[in-house]
Amino acid sequence: MTRIRMATALLVAGLSMATAANAAEVKSSFSNQNAPMTIAVFGDWPYNQLLLDNAGLLRHSVNSDHKVSLVMHVGDIHSGSQPCTSAEILPPIAASDPNWSRKVYFQFQQFNAPMIYIPGDNEWTDCHKTKEKASGNPLTELNAVRSLFFARPGHSLGRQDKPVMSQAQNFDPAFPTDKHYVENVMWMDNWVVFATFNMPGGSNNDTSAWTNGFDNATAQAQEVSERNGANLRWLKAAFDMARQKLARAVVIALQADMWDPEAIAQGGAGLNKYTTFVRALANYSVRFNKPVLLLNGDSHLYLQDQPLADPTSTTGQIHHTQAVPNLTRIVVQGSTNAPAEWLRLTIDPSKSQPFSWTNVPYCTDPNTSCQ
Repeated sequence: MTRIRMATALLVAGLSMATAANAAEVKSSFSNQNAPMTIAVFGDWPYNQLLLDNAGLLRHSVNSDHKVSLVMHVGDIHSGSQPCTSAEILPPIAASDPNWSRKVYFQFQQFNAPMIYIPGDNEWTDCHKTKEKASGNPLTELNAVRSLFFARPGHSLGRQDKPVMSQAQNFDPAFPTDKHYVENVMWMDNWVVFATFNMPGGSNNDTSAWTNGFDNATAQAQEVSERNGANLRWLKAAFDMARQKLARAVVIALQADMWDPEAIAQGGAGLNKYTTFVRALANYSVRFNKPVLLLNGDSHLYLQDQPLADPTSTTGQIHHTQAVPNLTRIVVQGSTNAPAEWLRLTIDPSKSQPFSWTNVPYCTDPNTSCQ
């Protein structure tokens, strides 16, 4: 416990496992201006070739809003019926498009503001499935995502470089496998702590066994155990930072809809694989006693709710937590649902309720007039 507390303290200070060369960059990921900020959030994009070909429509819609200081993608850069990259498979599986991820990466780099990306299940956990053309080993595909989108640990994507704290550089040495989670990042802006987590949708890579020649129950179980442990430690570090830095709010971003309405309609199958994380989030949020916002994608339909406010409600009974009235959740609209839109999130740290938002439609058809 002593080692864990010491590592967390170093993490909060922004220096844990950081080299002398990047210490200044880590420090610069802490900004405490008492001013509103605007963030563009979207996910489940691009889901088909048309959306990729016309990515400039979304990009222009976001870039033309000069108040946007950060762009965030909450997972899934292709549909659940598209193949993955066939990473390290030579020759690549015929149905795959190894260049797809590179093309998406190029689009991410065209956003004017810093860009934060969170991997989704379609990019790695589902690559073994027949519907994704049995196109890749989940662990190999995750490594391919990391090598492209997270090639510079501690830095954002986008035209403006934003230093962030990566778990790959800030981890408790008692848990050395946490260094693999370069995609888990954290920063503080305008008295708000932000933290992202590799939390894939469906069943958290737990109940859907790898198939089609990629079968490996031992490796899958190890992946789940190590990632869940890393996520829990990163979550604790985020709230420790929020408390010690006197943050006025916390924003948690991940892909999975841990209250997926489709899963609820089918009896909640797979959602229990998120319960440990949700219970920790509930406990930390209650102790923090200030506004907490959870952003996720995965289920494609825009939704705003307080899933843990009432333990007797449908959502409250999924994970059996205490009542958490200060936690708000937003599911961002998927790109293939009408209207196609991104979430314009404003955070004003001077207000007791700092979060406000609106959905901004953008064109998916280049022949349609776009405002």
